[in-house]
Amino acid sequence: MFPIPKCAFLTRGIGTHRHLLTAFEYALRAADIEQQNLVTVSSILPPGCELITPAAGIATLSPGEITFCVMARAETNEPGRRIAAGIGLARPKDPARYGYISEHHGFGMTEVEIRDYVEDLAATMLASTLGIEFNADAAWDERKRVYEMSDLIVDSLSVTAVAEGAANGDWTCAVAATVFRFTNPAASPDAVAPANPIQTQP
Repeated sequence: MFPIPKCAFLTRGIGTHRHLLTAFEYALRAADIEQQNLVTVSSILPPGCELITPAAGIATLSPGEITFCVMARAETNEPGRRIAAGIGLARPKDPARYGYISEHHGFGMTEVEIRDYVEDLAATMLASTLGIEFNADAAWDERKRVYEMSDLIVDSLSVTAVAEGAANGDWTCAVAATVFRFTNPAASPDAVAPANPIQTQP
């Protein structure tokens, strides 16, 4: 049985190559997680799991280590076709409760569109478990206000990777990931990622 992760960090990368697998490798290199044996898992942020900066998290990685993550991955070899991969994360105000991580990949989405989409997914899943009443058909900005007023969700945030297919037909790959760590390097204030309170854009 594996221990519960103590912290996590968000990362992203884009890679291009004539071979799909190599494009994926280059995307992982851009995200600084290419030396890991990555194991993808589903989308629960454990209670008390602290969000740390990518630099702090990457510094704890060892080559060949089995590393758990929630990953979104998109690829194309169609010139000019837009791909997008995104991870959304929603944390409850009560650290004793678990949060949600969402992942999505698709085509044609802008960075703003996929950012809003994955944050919406994560925050809405969390809101439903906390008993927050909301209109599922309402726009994301409207539901943001409801979640903020509930005082039960501390923040939602995301990491996204958006790219267009290479003009020469090479493979382009985009990845976004939440990477879990079992030890917490966040003794230093510089290691802790800043909070991103839910708020409606003006």
